[in-house]
Amino acid sequence: MVRWRSGTVTAVRRRWAGAVELDVDLPDGARMRALAYPALVGEPEPGDRVLLNAGALLMGLGTGGYALVVALPDRLPPDPPQAGDSRDAGHLVKARYTPLQPILLGVDEEASPHHDRLAAADSVDGMPVVLADLHSALPAILAGVRADAPDARVAYVLTDGGALPAWFSRTLAGLSGHLVGTVSVGQAFGGDLEASTLHSGLLAARHVLDADLTIVAQGPGNLGTGTRWGFSGVAVGEAVNAVATLGGRPVGSLRISDADARPRHRGVSHHSLTAYGRVALAPAELVVPDGLPPGLAVEVAAALAPLADRHTVVTVPTDGLDAALRATPVGLSTMGRGLDADHAYFLAAAAAGRYAAGLLG
Repeated sequence: MVRWRSGTVTAVRRRWAGAVELDVDLPDGARMRALAYPALVGEPEPGDRVLLNAGALLMGLGTGGYALVVALPDRLPPDPPQAGDSRDAGHLVKARYTPLQPILLGVDEEASPHHDRLAAADSVDGMPVVLADLHSALPAILAGVRADAPDARVAYVLTDGGALPAWFSRTLAGLSGHLVGTVSVGQAFGGDLEASTLHSGLLAARHVLDADLTIVAQGPGNLGTGTRWGFSGVAVGEAVNAVATLGGRPVGSLRISDADARPRHRGVSHHSLTAYGRVALAPAELVVPDGLPPGLAVEVAAALAPLADRHTVVTVPTDGLDAALRATPVGLSTMGRGLDADHAYFLAAAAAGRYAAGLLG
């Protein structure tokens, strides 16, 4: 369960949109790196006593390299305003019935200025939607879009399979100004807009943010168990169904790699094959980058052949995409591997972005 610690803030290390990184000294003399979300707990300062949830840090869990600040018990923040149309004035509860549940204004709830527009919306009007099962694909997909459609209005829909607070993502903070906005859906929160479901989030991307194209992916820190079904990114198949239901164009960013040491993720990851082959009931356009190494290309073609009855597999040229990836405003990393270490993975994501951009006409 929760591994509790209490300590004192000794330094504010750095900050990005929605998050502050701290050094915290414990009574036993140990020091922990901690992360606070000021919108939830207030602004920590050196000398503040903090209560920490240190479980992920102590267990050495991948993305969870922080103790998380649960409270500044001696200096609680004031209650948020309850009037008007600020993000704190709604009744949409995220991370429900957990100790840090935030109550926010949902873009689709009655008090929202966008409620009537979304109540009347039932389609995303053919909008291309690129779907990825890992957060690390987001900047690469965006690079592919920008390579061919630099002025396209691109939104990001953050699903709740990984980190719930959008603020955890330094990638997302670094893409500020390159997206028209983020919609956090389901139990996720912290986006520019909050939505109850993936469906309402897609409608908000189209009709509130006026997006030409949307990228859907979970936050960082996905959950995987080494089994076919026990991976949070399998929900990308459900996203295909949602996009199709709302009249969009689902475009699959496949998880392709020849660098992953785990056989189940080489070629096309078994997670992509499960999501599109077993979970997605509606057809999607699955993108394969041209020019893969010959052995990898054969593996990919063989893996995707059984999916061709339901989906359309398209091969996309990759000229200029390497340069686009290297020009991204944020670092590229997946499972600890950068662009050169897992080039095929990022190239596949960029190719999906390029293909979606081509659908804009």
